[in-house]
Amino acid sequence: MKMLLYGLVTGILFGFLLQKGRVLRYDKQLGALRLMDMTIIKFMLSSVMVGMVGVYLLKDLGLAELSVKPTILGGVIIGGLIFGIGWGLLGYCPGTAIGAVGEGRWDALWGVLGMLVGAGLYAEAYPAMKSSVLTWGDYGKITLPQLLGVNHWVVIILFVVGGLMLFRWFEKKGL
Repeated sequence: MKMLLYGLVTGILFGFLLQKGRVLRYDKQLGALRLMDMTIIKFMLSSVMVGMVGVYLLKDLGLAELSVKPTILGGVIIGGLIFGIGWGLLGYCPGTAIGAVGEGRWDALWGVLGMLVGAGLYAEAYPAMKSSVLTWGDYGKITLPQLLGVNHWVVIILFVVGGLMLFRWFEKKGL
């Protein structure tokens, strides 16, 4: 029950930040897809950077364990294409579609319904995909630091510095 409460609180907090960051707005979504407004990209990159530091700090302190999922290129590529097509057609990604519905934007409800139908179709297709698509390019449970053979903090620091430099460039360009 305690974990559910944590999930609820962090979900509400994340939704609040999505709303305050204005990433639930359709014009911001369209601007990101057209590479003309980097608000969403900056929000997502900030989340990834904070998450990387936080998760690995908790791991190093012994307060958390990583549960690395296998890298399977077949599933990642096909899933990424479906995600991108859905985002392009709807104008919302899954998280922002849920947030937009919460704000009363009923156009995003079509995306939420599409996600539910897609999840059902995936569940039905999973047995067949398990022995085909989900075996293509299976690299196992590997992380980028493991692949490069370096300490995770090297990758994190390079990623954060690169992200901050990208933020600065976006600001100079007015993006």
